[in-house]
Amino acid sequence: MDTAAITKILADSPVEPYVRTMRRLAEQEPDAVSISCDGELVTRGELERRSNRLARAFAQRGARHGDFIVIALPNGIDWFVAYFATLKIGAIPLPLSARLPLIERQAIVALGRPALLVGVDPSDHPEFTCLPVGFEPEAALADGPLDEVVSPSWKAPTSGGSTGRPKIIVAGSPAEGSPELNSVLWQMRADDVQMVVGPLYHNGPLIFAIGGLLLGQHVVVMRRFDAGTLLALMELHKVTWVLLVPTMMHRMHRLLEDGRRVDLSSVRLLWHGSAKCADWLKQAWIDRLGPERVWEFYGGTEALAATMISGTEWLEHRGSVGRVVVGSMRVLDPSGREVPTGTVGEIYMKRPAGMAETYRYVGSDAHRSGEWETIGDLGWKDADGYVYIHDRRVDLIVTGGSNVYPAEVEEALEAHPGVLSSVVVGLPDDDLGHRVHALVQAEPGTSEQDVMEFLEHRIVRYKIPRSIEFIDAPLRDDAGKVRRSQMRDEAIARQRTAMTGGSS
Repeated sequence: MDTAAITKILADSPVEPYVRTMRRLAEQEPDAVSISCDGELVTRGELERRSNRLARAFAQRGARHGDFIVIALPNGIDWFVAYFATLKIGAIPLPLSARLPLIERQAIVALGRPALLVGVDPSDHPEFTCLPVGFEPEAALADGPLDEVVSPSWKAPTSGGSTGRPKIIVAGSPAEGSPELNSVLWQMRADDVQMVVGPLYHNGPLIFAIGGLLLGQHVVVMRRFDAGTLLALMELHKVTWVLLVPTMMHRMHRLLEDGRRVDLSSVRLLWHGSAKCADWLKQAWIDRLGPERVWEFYGGTEALAATMISGTEWLEHRGSVGRVVVGSMRVLDPSGREVPTGTVGEIYMKRPAGMAETYRYVGSDAHRSGEWETIGDLGWKDADGYVYIHDRRVDLIVTGGSNVYPAEVEEALEAHPGVLSSVVVGLPDDDLGHRVHALVQAEPGTSEQDVMEFLEHRIVRYKIPRSIEFIDAPLRDDAGKVRRSQMRDEAIARQRTAMTGGSS
């Protein structure tokens, strides 16, 4: 489907408030299972009643239409109850990681000035109204329908980006729409069993989980990603639709290659996005499931434009994230001129003509070139209009005058059978300007020499890390994201400590 067709569907689809959709589904089949998590489940009717009662508790504590409400709960049924309760009073859900360090949460709270924080110790924010984890509204509060209102924005996720400075990305769309759009754009069906793997404070898991519930899907939620548990749950629930990130795909692939036997025949569609996927890894999943079942998308929380690509197309355009299906994308040089086909530049996006603003920032400004905006990705287009992602502009390492893109080195590293994950950064170097340094989480017994020899046959010499540092803990979060600037700063600090013998 092309951009024009999707834009027309967006314009012509009947609109219904999210809260009305959920109430309608609950009235139609109150006993249908809506959400499963960790052995617990909630029916449509129970989700409706619980969110109604919690909405009244939110209103009792002063939250009003248009206010931000922070949801800092872990993945689970309570997260969804709080989300829909927020919409039912017309407030704006602002999801945060339940494990976010206090200083980072304080920075975001200072930006958004929320009316209420859910899942937060009240002593952390004494000047704000907070409800702790496990809060239950008073039993005397009614659980019947509330007067229908529409939140001015259906989500407001946050991003620290590569700079580490937090910003809130407030969706331009109110909490209303056509549930059928998810069928058109993402090939969802009402009878799908959707597996929600990533953290719900991230944009991808959030939009697909909510989209699935609005269609009436059974949504199976993981509290935290674990490759073995995920594979078992997919087999148990006969999951048909799942969104993954490359880190998850990598860990699952390792288990399957090591002999884990799992029936994945129920999987109708495996979508992935959020980060660059290594060609070898994508090929492995295409071989496992079939090219018609593996799909990829690229865009951004700002929702200006998006690409999609099936596995079948990808086999003809290896490495691509697809052609643009919503909005427009151009690849520009630093002076704002469009670069020739096949040339790397910065990707700029523009929303479809006639569409209202898709987002607004709180705490940051957009990076624009005329009417075009960028989220900082470098890439290129081929002659057929397929887009390829190279890396983030701010992550580029210039070493000895040569450009090194961390994603390319990480792809080579993670092809090594002993490497579980990797992050490549540039460390200051008096001779080269910066030198390539790799942080690696690996299987026991994996040596630096073994990894270096492996890389010699896969990437040009100047891209091979000058140093490797083995790290015991996972390097990326449950959504496959990495705080590269923080990791670089920490690696520099460790290097300085080593040079001074531990003295300050």
